[in-house]
Amino acid sequence: MKLGKVEFCHFLQILALFLCLSGMNQAELSRSRSKAYFQSGRTRTKRSWVWNQFFVLEEYMGTDPLYVGKLHSDVDKGDGSIKYILSGEGASSIFIIDENTGDIHATKRLDREEQAYYTLRAQALDRLTNKPVEPESEFVIKIQDINDNEPKFLDGPYTAGVPEMSPVGTSVVQVTATDADDPTYGNSARVVYSILQGQPYFSVEPKTGVIKTALPNMDREAKDQYLLVIQAKDMVGQNGGLSGTTSVTVTLTDVNDNPPRFPRRSYQYNVPESLPVASVVARIKAADADVGPNAEMEYKIVDGDGLGVFKISVDKDTQEGIITIQKELDFEAKTSYTLRIEAANMHVDPRFLSLGPFSDMTTVKIIVEDVDEPPVFTSRLYSMVVSEAAKVGTIIGTVAAHDPDASNSPVRYSIDRNTDLERYFNIDANSGVITTAKSLDRETNAVHNITVLAMESQNPAQIGRGYVAITILDINDNAPEFAMEYETTVCENAQPGQVIQKISAIDKDDPPNGHQFYFSLTAEAANNHNFTLQDNKGDVTPYLSGAVNLY
Repeated sequence: MKLGKVEFCHFLQILALFLCLSGMNQAELSRSRSKAYFQSGRTRTKRSWVWNQFFVLEEYMGTDPLYVGKLHSDVDKGDGSIKYILSGEGASSIFIIDENTGDIHATKRLDREEQAYYTLRAQALDRLTNKPVEPESEFVIKIQDINDNEPKFLDGPYTAGVPEMSPVGTSVVQVTATDADDPTYGNSARVVYSILQGQPYFSVEPKTGVIKTALPNMDREAKDQYLLVIQAKDMVGQNGGLSGTTSVTVTLTDVNDNPPRFPRRSYQYNVPESLPVASVVARIKAADADVGPNAEMEYKIVDGDGLGVFKISVDKDTQEGIITIQKELDFEAKTSYTLRIEAANMHVDPRFLSLGPFSDMTTVKIIVEDVDEPPVFTSRLYSMVVSEAAKVGTIIGTVAAHDPDASNSPVRYSIDRNTDLERYFNIDANSGVITTAKSLDRETNAVHNITVLAMESQNPAQIGRGYVAITILDINDNAPEFAMEYETTVCENAQPGQVIQKISAIDKDDPPNGHQFYFSLTAEAANNHNFTLQDNKGDVTPYLSGAVNLY
């Protein structure tokens, strides 16, 4: 017959009660059998009772008070002259005593887990004099345990982690169950552990509660989490024991046991030749089943005709390889490039090197697409010279531009009039020959900087720009001028030969070796014999001076 928890507890209570009743005489015989003698002059007392422990079964469910034991003194002759008094823990409230017989009963259900024992004091009094006939004695009522508490996992549920690919027997975590029953009495608090869910992957040591791996080579990439149910059963796991369970969530942590792999053996990307340097051409990514640092990788170009033209770096957030341009592309020079690219793990676990190289290769082909480019001048800056005496229509020089595209479209030229507001120059639309359009004056503008435009005939929106610096050469087309208007005063007593004024001249022209001026008096002034002019001949300076002398 299989008993439930409540029926089993009742059975134990009845059994314990029977044992207590059958052992009552034993408790009484534990007292010493001596008498007390009262003599005049001196009193000699022998202890006539010595109390040991009483035992009472916890969780008694009966309707009548539970018999605990009996107090008795040898002085008691059974004639009702002795009464028994009980004091101490639980006296009257829990434990009552029949003052005539000394029988002790428990009036309430007792729980050992709340209080394991009670200390009480007993007295035997003469009913007439109310004086003790025995010294007061202390005794203990101990609550005898029954298996009424199941093991409990106070720290559950548990979470733990263990590296994937761990060998069998690797410790994962230890679980602990506690049982409130008396560990010193019987097997009520002796717990054994077993695993109800989680086989065959994990096991638990019955005595310690240590959970260990039970299968080799568990792969996180196949399954990364397991839910275990662990049972703790008291009574050393025997039938009738109580049990409790807890859950343990075990996560397989990653190790680097997977190399990176490109999803494809080759890739192709088309890019326009006009793409600026440092632009992103493509993003490629090798797949890695690992996570975190174990999935970190680096990329490099190991071969191909694109070395130096392209470079590859890694996006640390996405682990993508980013291909960028290092040099300008030119469709007319090269229409495609081939790159051999390697992806390799940065953190390799030596334990798994036997699985093969932790890297992979792929090929990336980059197709350069033609872009309609503007005409290009043969020189970024043209330098030309022309005399300021040149007649209108004089040829100054020629510029040349061509269409760099494969179509080689014809080019037409024009002058950007924002750089030639006065329209001093013209350009032949077909040949690029630059001529003068009006008279030039070096003294007004010595250098003209103009911009020449070259447009494709088939696509006028494609415009190239060239720059021309035209230097105007000087001719002697300006007469000398006096540096200022002179007005001279002289004293009437001035001495002959005294210099009364120095005069100088300037010239707007710019001869390479400077100006040489000659000074003389006009014919009218030459007839005035009061003044003479001294010419400083041969003095080659920007400003030659003459001195007017008084004679």
